Amino acid sequence: MRTTLMGAAALAAALLFPGAVAAADAARGQALAESCAACHGPGGNSQLDLVPSLAGQQPLFLTLQMILFREGIRAFPPMNEAMKGVVDRDIEDLAAYYASLTLEPQPPARDAAKVERGKALSATHHCGSCHLPDYSGQNQVPRIAGQREDFLLHTMLEYQQQKRSGTDTAMNAALYGLSEADLEALAHYLALQR
Repeated sequence: MRTTLMGAAALAAALLFPGAVAAADAARGQALAESCAACHGPGGNSQLDLVPSLAGQQPLFLTLQMILFREGIRAFPPMNEAMKGVVDRDIEDLAAYYASLTLEPQPPARDAAKVERGKALSATHHCGSCHLPDYSGQNQVPRIAGQREDFLLHTMLEYQQQKRSGTDTAMNAALYGLSEADLEALAHYLALQR
């Protein structure tokens, strides 16, 4: 219980003081990120299935996710273990480092029908309202443009099946009622965005 309360307090502090993330030390974060490259790839560009690219991601989003992993609020054993005992300053520096990098997307082969379907679904489900019209994200909302297609689909399926929630349940509700084919089209469309 104490750990959860501490995580909630850290989360609240990050939301209330987003400037703290901006003051983080990206160069120090680079040194801390050496072990992260094994999964998240060199320069934060993942080469592994179902592992997200972190390059160019929103720093507050990264900070929050690392806190959620550290506190066990978000369950994914490899990340829970990796973040165990990591102090806030290190988390902020890691987030600053990954946010400073350039995303080098690995777009899937373009499927015109999926692109059109994904674009239409994104418009009707207002994905650009939170993730911004270019899907670059903002604050605690992640950049989804150019993210790995397999990771996007996996994540949306987890939200839809109530296996994952963010800092609120907005994504769970936003994906309600969509078919797996719809989610595949959305993931395909978003992976192709810049």
